Amino acid sequence: MSKPERVTCAAVPDRPLLYSQAMKANGFLFLSGQGPIDADDRLVGDGDVVAQTRQAFLNIKALAEAAGASLADVVKLTIYLTDRGNTAVVRPVRAEFFHAPDYPALTVVGNIGLASPEWLVEIEAVIALS
Repeated sequence: MSKPERVTCAAVPDRPLLYSQAMKANGFLFLSGQGPIDADDRLVGDGDVVAQTRQAFLNIKALAEAAGASLADVVKLTIYLTDRGNTAVVRPVRAEFFHAPDYPALTVVGNIGLASPEWLVEIEAVIALS
């Protein structure tokens, strides 16, 4: 078993908060919850769950590519929403990034507080590496 390896990329801010944005281990890439922040650590889509979801998926894409993978390699998503009622609104944005028939496994958790009070969505991913 190899030692876990930290993965970073310029497109996703690396915050000094005692966690890594992504870690490679045992053939997988584990991503911390990705939120609606751009490369300059600015909120994207204040009050707009669609824009925030799109940015979170763009961050996941950037980290996957930094590890030599792609969104086609995502095997599991966990989407956290401050309002469970936004599940149907988020679905079409997810469809922009993932395509049938090989959708990743999915869990949606709603009605919770997230890393920042402005965030309406946060998304974790597990990615298989070849």
